[in-house]
Amino acid sequence: MSPRLEINYCTQCRWLLRAAWLAQELLTTFEAELGEVALVPGTGGVFRIVLDGELLWDRKERGFPELPVLKRLVRDRIAPDRSLGHTDRAAGS
Repeated sequence: MSPRLEINYCTQCRWLLRAAWLAQELLTTFEAELGEVALVPGTGGVFRIVLDGELLWDRKERGFPELPVLKRLVRDRIAPDRSLGHTDRAAGS
């Protein structure tokens, strides 16, 4: 199924809940556009978000993503003409 989004999270850091929450939010927002969201356990402080092999976000470089920013990044790649409603309006403020 495509597009496939992966959230790689650190089990040592106990970031599963953060990863699961982001997955839930993205699946709710892009229920018709996303084919799959996978939670991928890792170690060493990893928290990366990858869409169809393309790195969208790496915590080690940019910290944790804000949800509206992440939604816009995903939208711009899988549904560029789609409005995100209040998320888009907040960016324009």
